[in-house]
Amino acid sequence: MDEKLSVSVWRGGKEGRFETFEVPRRPSQTVLDVVTYIQRELDRTLSYRFACRVGMCGSCAMMVNGTARWTCRAHVDKVAAGGSLRLAPLANMPVVKDLVADMREFFDKWARAKGQFQGGRTKHDEFEPVPPHSEARRQVDAGIECIGCAVCYASCDVVTWNPDYLGPAALNRAWTLVRDVRDRAGAARLEAVAGDAGCHSCHTHMSCTERCPKGISPTAGISGLKRAVLRAALKDEL
Repeated sequence: MDEKLSVSVWRGGKEGRFETFEVPRRPSQTVLDVVTYIQRELDRTLSYRFACRVGMCGSCAMMVNGTARWTCRAHVDKVAAGGSLRLAPLANMPVVKDLVADMREFFDKWARAKGQFQGGRTKHDEFEPVPPHSEARRQVDAGIECIGCAVCYASCDVVTWNPDYLGPAALNRAWTLVRDVRDRAGAARLEAVAGDAGCHSCHTHMSCTERCPKGISPTAGISGLKRAVLRAALKDEL
């Protein structure tokens, strides 16, 4: 095919600039295919992340024409406006180099939201059964498939305005643990997500829900946290 695609790629760190490349158009071409072509054929110094290439790991996520996406699942025919692409690292995070964002703060916020399961049984105890059709378990199942790709975090306006905000992924994780009947963190986790940077900072814009590649609604989980925090406060448990 002789048709070309004009691709503007962020180069450098925070104070970098966009550099434009011409890439051949191919059938069923993904944005990740485009980035890989640039790195292999045009400029080997280009930095970016990817792993599975089939929508399992989420590591290839970046900003595509201003929208956070998995580039392995973003087909050029659907996202290239006027035959051009503008690629940048995920928003709301520091830039390491080129298309690579520093995700340490994103994962640190999972820890601050107490996103680790804390059980109350040992290997010597009997298994604790979880009724699969209970309301609590259905709510856990609705949010448990998050893989930490940070697309929701990069899409969140509140994170942009308030860098201390825990963000939709960390709060979604906290919600799945709040509703897990085996978890024992209880009030400590609710207290962790109830501050000025916690669930009540969410403006319910639903950008996270709209953009999540896994079809998760962090907005729903955050709303659940708001209700849980209120109930705990009324019971004087916080």
